[in-house]
Amino acid sequence: QVQLVESGGGLVQTGGSLRLSCAASGRTFTTRTMGWLRRAPGKERECVAAISWTGGSTYYADSVKGRFTISRDNAKNTVYLQMNSLKPEDTAVYYCASHRDTYVMSTTTTHYGTWGQGTQVTVSS
Repeated sequence: QVQLVESGGGLVQTGGSLRLSCAASGRTFTTRTMGWLRRAPGKERECVAAISWTGGSTYYADSVKGRFTISRDNAKNTVYLQMNSLKPEDTAVYYCASHRDTYVMSTTTTHYGTWGQGTQVTVSS
């Protein structure tokens, strides 16, 4: 079973940058797709970025494409989300999550079985 702890959220002005980190424990980290999902006030939870277990495949929601970059370091059991050119509409709680199945690439939020506690990202206008 994977356990996840996020860090790096905070308050930033429009146009600013933040880097989120997610430290994972457990032996199956390197076999699972990892995702960054967010829940904004009044909106459904969405997957904004995902990365396959090798890091060879990535996915980005249209709303963040070109601004966010997901990466992972399997030697450190860590996944990152670099967020640039932040907008007020990026304000949300961001969660790191591990796919429920091994060796499967998916961006369906309900397919992520383990979630971190979440970290708040607030972008001021």
